[in-house]
Amino acid sequence: MSAPPPRVSVMMAVYNSERYLAQAVESVLKQTLRELELIIIDDGSTDGSLAILQQYAAQDPRVRLSHRENRGIPQTRNELLHLATAELLAVMDSDDVALPDRLEQQVTFLQAHPEVVCLGSAFELIDAQNRRITSLPVPLEDAEIQPQILAGHAAIFQPCAMMRRDAVQQVGGYSLAMTQAEDLDLWLRLGEIGKLANLPESLVKYRLHANSVSEQDCALQRQKALEACQQAWQRRGLAGKFEATDAWRPGADRDSQHRFAMQYGWWAFNSGERQTALVYALKAIRLCPSHMGGWKLLRCGLSKAII
Repeated sequence: MSAPPPRVSVMMAVYNSERYLAQAVESVLKQTLRELELIIIDDGSTDGSLAILQQYAAQDPRVRLSHRENRGIPQTRNELLHLATAELLAVMDSDDVALPDRLEQQVTFLQAHPEVVCLGSAFELIDAQNRRITSLPVPLEDAEIQPQILAGHAAIFQPCAMMRRDAVQQVGGYSLAMTQAEDLDLWLRLGEIGKLANLPESLVKYRLHANSVSEQDCALQRQKALEACQQAWQRRGLAGKFEATDAWRPGADRDSQHRFAMQYGWWAFNSGERQTALVYALKAIRLCPSHMGGWKLLRCGLSKAII
Protein backbone atom coordinates (compact mmCIF):
# COMPACT_ATOMS: atom_id res chain seq x y z
CA MET A 1 0.00 0.00 0.00
CA SER A 2 1.40 3.39 -0.99
CA ALA A 3 1.84 6.08 1.64
CA PRO A 4 -0.82 8.80 1.79
CA PRO A 5 0.13 12.08 0.11
CA PRO A 6 1.63 14.64 2.48
CA ARG A 7 -0.68 17.21 4.00
CA VAL A 8 2.28 19.46 4.83
CA SER A 9 5.65 20.01 3.23
CA VAL A 10 8.13 20.96 5.97
CA MET A 11 11.02 22.92 4.46
CA MET A 12 14.42 22.97 6.16
CA ALA A 13 17.53 24.76 4.90
CA VAL A 14 20.69 23.48 6.59
CA TYR A 15 24.12 25.03 6.83
CA ASN A 16 26.62 23.87 9.46
CA SER A 17 24.02 22.97 12.08
CA GLU A 18 25.40 19.66 13.35
CA ARG A 19 25.11 20.62 17.04
CA TYR A 20 21.34 21.11 16.95
CA LEU A 21 20.32 19.29 13.78
CA ALA A 22 19.22 15.93 15.17
CA GLN A 23 16.90 17.59 17.69
CA ALA A 24 15.35 19.75 14.95
CA VAL A 25 14.79 16.86 12.53
CA GLU A 26 13.37 14.54 15.18
CA SER A 27 10.95 17.23 16.35
CA VAL A 28 9.45 17.16 12.84
CA LEU A 29 9.41 13.39 12.38
CA LYS A 30 7.71 12.92 15.77
CA GLN A 31 4.81 15.28 15.00
CA THR A 32 1.30 14.11 15.86
CA LEU A 33 0.42 14.85 12.24
CA ARG A 34 2.15 12.02 10.40
CA GLU A 35 1.24 12.82 6.78
CA LEU A 36 4.18 15.08 6.04
CA GLU A 37 7.27 15.32 3.94
CA LEU A 38 10.44 16.84 5.33
CA ILE A 39 12.32 18.45 2.46
CA ILE A 40 15.90 19.31 3.37
CA ILE A 41 18.59 21.03 1.34
CA ASP A 42 22.07 20.96 2.78
CA ASP A 43 23.43 24.30 1.59
CA GLY A 44 27.08 23.32 1.31
CA SER A 45 27.74 22.48 4.97
CA THR A 46 31.38 21.96 5.91
CA ASP A 47 30.71 20.27 9.26
CA GLY A 48 29.01 16.94 9.96
CA SER A 49 25.50 18.09 9.04
CA LEU A 50 25.23 16.11 5.80
CA ALA A 51 26.19 12.81 7.45
CA ILE A 52 23.52 13.33 10.11
CA LEU A 53 20.90 14.10 7.46
CA GLN A 54 21.84 11.07 5.38
CA GLN A 55 21.17 8.85 8.38
CA TYR A 56 17.66 10.24 8.80
CA ALA A 57 16.94 10.03 5.06
CA ALA A 58 17.92 6.34 5.12
CA GLN A 59 15.65 5.65 8.10
CA ASP A 60 12.47 7.57 7.20
CA PRO A 61 11.03 7.77 3.67
CA ARG A 62 9.33 11.07 4.54
CA VAL A 63 12.75 12.76 4.48
CA ARG A 64 13.71 14.11 1.03
CA LEU A 65 17.34 15.22 1.11
CA SER A 66 19.50 17.00 -1.41
CA HIS A 67 22.81 18.81 -1.09
CA ARG A 68 24.99 21.06 -3.20
CA GLU A 69 27.33 24.05 -2.89
CA ASN A 70 26.46 27.00 -0.72
CA ARG A 71 23.99 29.43 -2.33
CA GLY A 72 22.52 31.26 0.65
CA ILE A 73 19.21 31.24 2.48
CA PRO A 74 16.80 32.97 0.05
CA GLN A 75 17.79 30.83 -2.94
CA THR A 76 17.72 27.66 -0.84
CA ARG A 77 14.25 28.48 0.45
CA ASN A 78 13.02 29.06 -3.11
CA GLU A 79 14.43 25.68 -4.13
CA LEU A 80 12.57 24.12 -1.21
CA LEU A 81 9.36 25.80 -2.41
CA HIS A 82 9.89 24.27 -5.85
CA LEU A 83 10.39 20.79 -4.38
CA ALA A 84 7.35 20.90 -2.08
CA THR A 85 4.32 18.85 -3.13
CA ALA A 86 1.79 19.62 -0.37
CA GLU A 87 -0.63 22.54 -0.44
CA LEU A 88 0.57 23.72 2.96
CA LEU A 89 4.20 24.69 3.57
CA ALA A 90 5.79 24.80 7.02
CA VAL A 91 9.13 26.51 7.61
CA MET A 92 11.52 24.83 10.03
CA ASP A 93 14.95 26.11 10.94
CA SER A 94 17.72 23.58 11.55
CA ASP A 95 18.53 24.82 15.07
CA ASP A 96 14.99 25.11 16.46
CA VAL A 97 12.54 22.58 17.92
CA ALA A 98 8.91 22.09 16.86
CA LEU A 99 6.57 21.06 19.67
CA PRO A 100 4.75 17.79 18.93
CA ASP A 101 1.38 19.20 17.84
CA ARG A 102 2.67 22.22 15.94
CA LEU A 103 1.68 21.02 12.47
CA GLU A 104 -1.66 19.55 13.57
CA GLN A 105 -2.75 22.78 15.24
CA GLN A 106 -1.74 24.92 12.28
CA VAL A 107 -3.37 22.67 9.68
CA THR A 108 -6.60 22.63 11.67
CA PHE A 109 -6.64 26.43 11.84
CA LEU A 110 -5.91 26.93 8.15
CA GLN A 111 -8.61 24.46 7.16
CA ALA A 112 -11.10 26.51 9.16
CA HIS A 113 -9.82 29.89 7.90
CA PRO A 114 -9.31 29.81 4.12
CA GLU A 115 -8.77 33.57 4.05
CA VAL A 116 -5.49 33.22 5.99
CA VAL A 117 -2.47 32.74 3.71
CA CYS A 118 0.24 32.70 6.37
CA LEU A 119 -0.02 31.48 9.97
CA GLY A 120 2.54 31.74 12.75
CA SER A 121 2.38 31.15 16.49
CA ALA A 122 3.76 32.21 19.82
CA PHE A 123 7.07 30.61 20.71
CA GLU A 124 9.48 29.79 23.49
CA LEU A 125 13.01 31.15 23.61
CA ILE A 126 15.73 28.62 24.46
CA ASP A 127 19.48 29.02 24.54
CA ALA A 128 22.34 26.94 23.17
CA GLN A 129 22.09 24.52 26.12
CA ASN A 130 18.32 23.99 25.66
CA ARG A 131 17.54 26.13 28.71
CA ARG A 132 14.14 27.80 28.51
CA ILE A 133 14.35 31.58 28.80
CA THR A 134 10.74 32.67 28.34
CA SER A 135 7.69 32.45 26.12
CA LEU A 136 6.90 35.42 23.91
CA PRO A 137 3.34 36.32 22.88
CA VAL A 138 2.54 37.49 19.38
CA PRO A 139 -0.24 39.57 17.80
CA LEU A 140 -3.02 37.23 16.71
CA GLU A 141 -5.20 38.97 14.14
CA ASP A 142 -4.42 40.42 10.72
CA ALA A 143 -5.40 43.91 11.90
CA GLU A 144 -2.70 43.70 14.60
CA ILE A 145 -0.04 41.99 12.52
CA GLN A 146 -0.12 44.21 9.43
CA PRO A 147 0.84 47.49 11.17
CA GLN A 148 3.69 45.74 12.97
CA ILE A 149 5.28 44.20 9.88
CA LEU A 150 4.84 47.49 8.00
CA ALA A 151 6.93 49.09 10.76
CA GLY A 152 9.61 46.39 10.44
CA HIS A 153 8.72 44.22 13.43
CA ALA A 154 8.87 40.43 13.19
CA ALA A 155 5.21 39.84 14.03
CA ILE A 156 5.42 36.38 12.43
CA PHE A 157 8.57 34.42 13.17
CA GLN A 158 9.95 32.42 10.25
CA PRO A 159 10.40 29.06 12.04
CA CYS A 160 6.77 29.27 13.22
CA ALA A 161 5.28 29.94 9.78
CA MET A 162 2.90 27.80 7.76
CA MET A 163 1.83 29.13 4.36
CA ARG A 164 -0.42 28.21 1.47
CA ARG A 165 1.71 27.12 -1.47
CA ASP A 166 -0.48 28.77 -4.11
CA ALA A 167 -0.26 32.12 -2.28
CA VAL A 168 3.53 31.92 -2.01
CA GLN A 169 3.77 31.10 -5.70
CA GLN A 170 1.43 33.97 -6.54
CA VAL A 171 3.73 36.54 -4.89
CA GLY A 172 6.89 35.03 -6.34
CA GLY A 173 8.46 33.31 -3.32
CA TYR A 174 11.42 34.70 -1.44
CA SER A 175 13.28 37.71 -2.81
CA LEU A 176 16.96 37.07 -3.52
CA ALA A 177 17.61 40.78 -2.91
CA MET A 178 16.33 40.63 0.67
CA THR A 179 18.95 38.44 2.35
CA GLN A 180 18.51 38.57 6.17
CA ALA A 181 14.97 39.99 5.84
CA GLU A 182 13.53 37.66 3.22
CA ASP A 183 10.89 36.45 5.67
CA LEU A 184 9.57 39.94 6.52
CA ASP A 185 9.51 40.82 2.83
CA LEU A 186 7.48 37.69 2.06
CA TRP A 187 4.97 38.38 4.87
CA LEU A 188 4.49 41.91 3.54
CA ARG A 189 3.72 40.62 0.04
CA LEU A 190 1.49 37.79 1.30
CA GLY A 191 -0.39 40.31 3.42
CA GLU A 192 -1.38 42.10 0.23
CA ILE A 193 -3.28 39.09 -1.18
CA GLY A 194 -4.71 37.54 2.00
CA LYS A 195 -4.82 37.64 5.77
CA LEU A 196 -2.06 36.89 8.26
CA ALA A 197 -2.57 35.31 11.67
CA ASN A 198 -0.82 33.79 14.67
CA LEU A 199 -1.90 31.11 17.09
CA PRO A 200 -1.59 32.06 20.79
CA GLU A 201 -0.01 28.73 21.75
CA SER A 202 3.77 28.36 21.76
CA LEU A 203 4.44 25.77 19.05
CA VAL A 204 8.17 26.21 18.48
CA LYS A 205 11.27 26.49 20.64
CA TYR A 206 13.31 29.27 19.03
CA ARG A 207 17.00 28.99 19.79
CA LEU A 208 19.26 31.92 20.65
CA HIS A 209 22.93 31.19 20.08
CA ALA A 210 26.04 32.99 18.91
CA ASN A 211 26.24 31.29 15.50
CA SER A 212 22.72 32.15 14.35
CA VAL A 213 22.31 34.27 11.23
CA SER A 214 20.28 36.91 13.05
CA GLU A 215 22.92 37.40 15.73
CA GLN A 216 25.82 37.61 13.28
CA ASP A 217 24.23 40.09 10.86
CA CYS A 218 21.96 42.37 12.91
CA ALA A 219 22.94 45.58 11.09
CA LEU A 220 22.41 44.11 7.63
CA GLN A 221 19.14 42.57 8.79
CA ARG A 222 17.81 45.96 9.91
CA GLN A 223 18.89 47.60 6.65
CA LYS A 224 17.16 44.94 4.54
CA ALA A 225 14.06 45.11 6.75
CA LEU A 226 13.91 48.85 6.10
CA GLU A 227 14.18 48.26 2.35
CA ALA A 228 11.39 45.66 2.48
CA CYS A 229 9.14 48.07 4.36
CA GLN A 230 9.90 50.94 2.01
CA GLN A 231 8.95 48.81 -0.98
CA ALA A 232 5.74 47.74 0.76
CA TRP A 233 4.85 51.35 1.59
CA GLN A 234 5.31 52.24 -2.05
CA ARG A 235 3.19 49.33 -3.27
CA ARG A 236 0.42 50.17 -0.82
CA GLY A 237 0.59 53.95 -1.21
CA LEU A 238 1.44 54.51 2.45
CA ALA A 239 3.62 56.98 4.31
CA GLY A 240 5.14 54.44 6.67
CA LYS A 241 7.43 54.76 9.66
CA PHE A 242 10.19 52.24 10.36
CA GLU A 243 10.33 51.39 14.06
CA ALA A 244 12.52 48.27 14.28
CA THR A 245 15.76 50.13 14.97
CA ASP A 246 16.92 48.27 18.08
CA ALA A 247 18.76 44.97 17.80
CA TRP A 248 17.24 42.09 19.76
CA ARG A 249 20.41 40.01 19.61
CA PRO A 250 23.76 40.96 21.19
CA GLY A 251 26.62 42.27 19.12
CA ALA A 252 30.31 41.50 19.56
CA ASP A 253 30.96 44.32 22.04
CA ARG A 254 30.98 43.75 25.81
CA ASP A 255 28.29 46.33 26.58
CA SER A 256 25.85 44.73 24.15
CA GLN A 257 26.54 41.26 25.49
CA HIS A 258 26.03 42.50 29.05
CA ARG A 259 22.76 44.21 28.17
CA PHE A 260 21.36 41.09 26.57
CA ALA A 261 22.58 38.80 29.34
CA MET A 262 20.57 41.00 31.68
CA GLN A 263 17.54 40.93 29.37
CA TYR A 264 17.58 37.14 29.04
CA GLY A 265 18.20 36.75 32.76
CA TRP A 266 15.21 38.86 33.78
CA TRP A 267 13.03 37.19 31.17
CA ALA A 268 13.99 33.84 32.68
CA PHE A 269 13.50 35.06 36.25
CA ASN A 270 10.04 36.46 35.57
CA SER A 271 9.09 33.23 33.75
CA GLY A 272 9.98 31.13 36.78
CA GLU A 273 13.21 29.80 35.22
CA ARG A 274 15.40 30.61 38.22
CA GLN A 275 18.37 28.39 37.31
CA THR A 276 18.53 29.99 33.87
CA ALA A 277 18.31 33.42 35.46
CA LEU A 278 21.31 32.58 37.63
CA VAL A 279 23.30 31.47 34.57
CA TYR A 280 22.72 34.83 32.89
CA ALA A 281 23.31 36.78 36.08
CA LEU A 282 26.75 35.19 36.36
CA LYS A 283 27.42 35.88 32.70
CA ALA A 284 26.47 39.54 33.18
CA ILE A 285 28.75 39.79 36.21
CA ARG A 286 31.68 38.28 34.31
CA LEU A 287 31.15 40.78 31.52
CA CYS A 288 30.75 43.86 33.74
CA PRO A 289 31.54 43.06 37.39
CA SER A 290 31.18 46.70 38.44
CA HIS A 291 27.62 46.94 37.12
CA MET A 292 25.14 46.43 39.94
CA GLY A 293 22.42 45.00 37.69
CA GLY A 294 24.03 41.59 37.42
CA TRP A 295 24.47 41.37 41.19
CA LYS A 296 20.81 42.31 41.72
CA LEU A 297 19.69 39.61 39.32
CA LEU A 298 21.92 37.08 41.07
CA ARG A 299 20.56 38.07 44.50
CA CYS A 300 16.96 37.77 43.30
CA GLY A 301 17.60 34.41 41.69
CA LEU A 302 19.21 33.02 44.81
CA SER A 303 16.52 34.34 47.14
CA LYS A 304 13.66 33.45 44.77
CA ALA A 305 12.19 36.88 45.40
CA ILE A 306 9.43 38.16 43.13
CA ILE A 307 9.78 41.80 42.07
